[in-house]
Parts: sequence; C-alpha cells; structure tokens
Amino acid sequence: MSLFKKIFGAANDGSSEDKNSDSNPFLPEEQLPVDELFMLNFRKNGGKFIYCENLSELHEQFLNVLEENDWFECNVMCLEPKLYSLLDENKLSYAKSDNPKFLLASCENLIADEGSILFSSNQIKQNKPNELPANIVIVATTSQILANKSDGLREIKRKYDKDYPTNITTIKYFEKVKEEDFLHYGSSAKNLYLLLLEDL
Repeated sequence: MSLFKKIFGAANDGSSEDKNSDSNPFLPEEQLPVDELFMLNFRKNGGKFIYCENLSELHEQFLNVLEENDWFECNVMCLEPKLYSLLDENKLSYAKSDNPKFLLASCENLIADEGSILFSSNQIKQNKPNELPANIVIVATTSQILANKSDGLREIKRKYDKDYPTNITTIKYFEKVKEEDFLHYGSSAKNLYLLLLEDL
C-alpha cells in the first residue's frame, strides 16, 4: 500500500461508520417539538420547571416554592397587578421593594431554541437583568412557548399593535457557571422557577 493511501485512505475506501450510517445528508434532521426543545434547553441552562395543569395546581406549586426556600413574611418585587392576588393569599409584602427576596413576574414569551425567558417593560419596567433580585418566579402558559427570539419579537409586535413595550430583554442563565467564558460575559445568573400553566 502506498504512503498516500495509508495517510489519506483510498478514494473509494469510505470508513465503515459512513457505510453503516442510515442518515441521508439531503433529508432535514428530525426536529423536536418546540415545547420539548424549550424544556431541554431551559433545564440545561439551570432553570427549575414546574408543570401545572390548572390554576389551583399553580397556586399549590407556588406555595411549595415558598416553603422550599422559606420565603414567607418577606418583601417581594412584583410590578404586575394581575399577580398581586397570588402574593396576597400568601401574606407576602410587595408594596415596598427594598431588598426583595424574589421577583414574581409573568413574561412575554418562552424561547425554545435558547431555553430563555423574554421580558419587556410590562413585567420588569426599566430594570436591567442584573438589577433584578437573584431569585425569580415566573408564571407563564404553554401557549407562550415560541421557537426563537424572532418569533418572540413578532409576537410582541402583533400583540401590542402600536403601544410597543420597551426594555425587551431575555434571561438565559439560571445558575452560576463554573468557568466564565465570553458567552456568559455580562450575564447575571438567576435562581429561576418557572410555573408553566397548561392552556392549550
């Protein structure tokens, strides 16, 4: 056998791995449904996911999160009146937001390809992610899961028509990474719980 054949292999001598491979390079890869893709990426980012079939289960799971973290009788940051009842029934103070234990918020959308949460000024006003509490509890629905950020921005445009929210941002990292790299630069890790309510 010549030296070139030993180094580069023969032109028609494909590896046994290639011969046994059933994949066709011209067929698209099988895609996961967006909800499964979101869950996979969300968990990979360190998020804690709790599925709720109905509102009573959501209230029960919220109480479990409070118990797990001992967040009773504390200050909470909540900037959305529609969520105040969840705090009122658990006797949590949200009137003054000095040194809050956690943020309770909804979101604009859940982004599947990144496993991230898309916020706007409707949920967090003009706060930057690093200005928010380290602990966050998000209430969202299954219909808010979208494939990517572009779909999320299109949905915001469709939903608000003319009165567009400002401060549109995502939070993607939900635990401190062991080794910082340039992808994590400037991001602040959050301890994030997602209470996902089934609405489809």
